[in-house]
Amino acid sequence: MFRTIGSNVVFILMCLMLDAFALKDCKMSDSKCEFYLEIDHRLTMMKDDELVYATDGRLYKYGMTNSTLVEPVQVDDVISADGWEEPRLIGAVNGQMPGPDIIVYEGQIVVVHVKNSLRNEILTMHWHGLTMKGTPWMDGAPFITQCPILPGQTFIYSFHAYQKGTFWYHSHIGTQQSMGIFGAFVIRGRDRDMMEEHIISIMDYNHDWDSEVSYMKDIYGLYQRGYRVPNSKSLDDAEFDTFRFDSGLINGRGRFHDSVTGKHNGAPLEVFEVDFGKPYKFRVIGAGRLHPFRVSIDNHILEIISSDGHDLEPIRVESFVINPGERFDFILIANQSVSNYWIRAETLEVKKGHRTEAILRYRGAPDEEPVTSRKQCLSTDQCLVFNCPFLYFPHSEATKCLTFNDVKALTGYQPVPKFHADRFEEYFLNFGVPGENPAFVNGRVFQLPTNCEMSQPLDLLSSCDKPECGKNKVCTCPNAIHIKNGNVVQLVLLNMGTGKGQSHPIHLHGYSFHVLKMGYGNYNNTTGKIISDNFDIDCGDKLDRDESLCNQATWSNRTWINGNAPHLELERAPLKDTIIVPTGGYVILRFRADNPGVWYLHCHLEYHNMEGMRMLIIESPEKIPPSPSAVARYSGFTYMEILASENKFQETTSGK
Repeated sequence: MFRTIGSNVVFILMCLMLDAFALKDCKMSDSKCEFYLEIDHRLTMMKDDELVYATDGRLYKYGMTNSTLVEPVQVDDVISADGWEEPRLIGAVNGQMPGPDIIVYEGQIVVVHVKNSLRNEILTMHWHGLTMKGTPWMDGAPFITQCPILPGQTFIYSFHAYQKGTFWYHSHIGTQQSMGIFGAFVIRGRDRDMMEEHIISIMDYNHDWDSEVSYMKDIYGLYQRGYRVPNSKSLDDAEFDTFRFDSGLINGRGRFHDSVTGKHNGAPLEVFEVDFGKPYKFRVIGAGRLHPFRVSIDNHILEIISSDGHDLEPIRVESFVINPGERFDFILIANQSVSNYWIRAETLEVKKGHRTEAILRYRGAPDEEPVTSRKQCLSTDQCLVFNCPFLYFPHSEATKCLTFNDVKALTGYQPVPKFHADRFEEYFLNFGVPGENPAFVNGRVFQLPTNCEMSQPLDLLSSCDKPECGKNKVCTCPNAIHIKNGNVVQLVLLNMGTGKGQSHPIHLHGYSFHVLKMGYGNYNNTTGKIISDNFDIDCGDKLDRDESLCNQATWSNRTWINGNAPHLELERAPLKDTIIVPTGGYVILRFRADNPGVWYLHCHLEYHNMEGMRMLIIESPEKIPPSPSAVARYSGFTYMEILASENKFQETTSGK
């Protein structure tokens, strides 16, 4: 197997030989699937070295003034983004944004050669939602599970595709994900009568700054004409950071809408074709940096069947909300008139109207834009919205919320691990952004350790045990908790105290967890505005709730400890790996510690993650499979090493 680090010539030759294989779906009969990804920088709105412009949903070379007399440029040959004519620097995977879909089948071994062709930046690739059992070195967490890939180097990721579902891959360095370094990763089941599928990735986008500039303006403030721009507000009065949202993109395509005139620039949109009468599965990925999007399709009901790769008891809704890091699958029946229909994704902001669109086109319909409208929500025919980060829409909107607390796993799905007195661990973790302090977990702003933690996880045993890391204090340290293999772990993720105000999509590497309960704050059910925190949680000090950092929380009712909180879903709790923790509320998660390794737990809002809202979950260091020699050489696994590592994993977890 190819393992050379610095040989560009060999890599290019192999890519040329295998290119046809590398970007196509694997066959179900294949035991191993191999892909090649090259990461570099590109400019939007460029066809090779020529600038293009957008009009009427098409692209033309700049200077061609009469678009009726010239051939348009192929849309697939240009990273058009929102059609803004000034080219913007973005990250690309194999010359695309988003990168190519990687589609495999359950049980296959996946080998991905990732070449870093960025000139000045390091890189890792995280396989979001994959537990990496037996191969913790392949998680792609920089300085935690691997040393980053240096410019010009190639790293070979190898792992088993265990769990069918919708996942995605993205860079885990700095702001590279929101620059465009991401793509869909789908593990199909082995059913031979699968329905046709479409993949949708949704992101928020700024065409004036690269992601680094956006991050710096998050820190120091967004100013326009000398005045600081305040945070925008969600419908429930929660806040969003001051990211300047120019456009939303679906599969890397969108349009810039002028906020004054309401007119758009005519950039091309993504088109999804369907045949009348057939069912289709849509896989939707929240690939943004900040905003949740409410997704709907005009004149069509969406049947939600899966979240984060795990099956749900189906529910039929008008729309659903997807947060950064989440994935939802839904079934659409193409049962409307043969025509074109808007696919809509709108933020939850008040008085902003930020949105993006794509087109659902029935085969046989004309090549033109839809003229459809979204459903009118009425008191006699309310719109049902799934996965709300709050309890109520304003009463005037005739829209009803269904939270993730209201759904169940498919009958017969994975059981919830039960409480056992001697094998149970419970942790309270508060996620906050208090005033001028950086984002934290339990008052601890995460600091990267000085060593690669997979090889020396015990170094963190007392790394936050210092005077400045105490009750109602903020400190900086490599925050971690240690859990024991075989134990049942319950995490109470909360969003309370002086650092509340924004809802956080929290992602856990290495595991999927059962969502046992979501506790929301207290709301005005007419306006939908939040009034106060949920008082099930005691912040652990005697301060007023709005003055407390809430970093030593517990249950207000002490009888709730050890898994005794009421109203837990213990029979059919759904599984996820990314969950929204609402402002003023909490979420109870549970999983069995069955995956020795060093795993990130972090907010998937890019600014919060980079600021320090992350920590490590370290499971049984003595059982972590030994580091393959290839990792130390920065080049990844070989096919034989992945098998050896998994065999070692089976031995350590079985107690041999």
